[in-house]
Amino acid sequence: MLIVNAHPPPTLKERMTFEEFLALDDETTMSEWVDGEVIMMSPAAERHQELILFLAQTLGLYVQVHNLGRILLPPFAMKLEKGRRGREPDLIFVSRDRTHLIQRTYLDGPADLAVEIVSPESIGRDRGEKFVEYERAGIREYWLIDPDRETAEFYELGADGRYRAAATESDGVFRSKVIAGFFMRLPWLWQTPSPALVALRELKLI
Repeated sequence: MLIVNAHPPPTLKERMTFEEFLALDDETTMSEWVDGEVIMMSPAAERHQELILFLAQTLGLYVQVHNLGRILLPPFAMKLEKGRRGREPDLIFVSRDRTHLIQRTYLDGPADLAVEIVSPESIGRDRGEKFVEYERAGIREYWLIDPDRETAEFYELGADGRYRAAATESDGVFRSKVIAGFFMRLPWLWQTPSPALVALRELKLI
């Protein structure tokens, strides 16, 4: 049976309002809205998806058990730059006292944490435009995870409003300041299949 999408995905850089962008309601296509233009994202690789699932499982359950807020995944826009940007990070965390910003299809303001899984197509955008935008918006932590290079960078917002690289411990453990008590062992990120059960046990969630 042929199924016709009533809202076909926009072509690259098609101009529209933020409200029109949200109304597309296309859950199969990754896209972002920048200064009135819709920017289409390349399909995520299998390793990219596996990492997102691992982070969603570990962070999602941790945040839920400790009643810290909400974890949200794309397609879910984050409205920034006084309404001139609609970004879709790979994962965002919104703290409990800011969940009133969560609307039906978008976050009306910056998240507390944004995570981007870097790909060859997105590396310039993730390290350039988004780094500057997330810093300027006041996103308290920004994680950049590159599965191809097996590198992870964690940035914390300083008192001066600028990002600084967060330290990891000598044994390769990163401890988040935004998600209280949560830690990440960097080797977890590079294991295939992802060690979700191991991580959940160490985090005392199961």
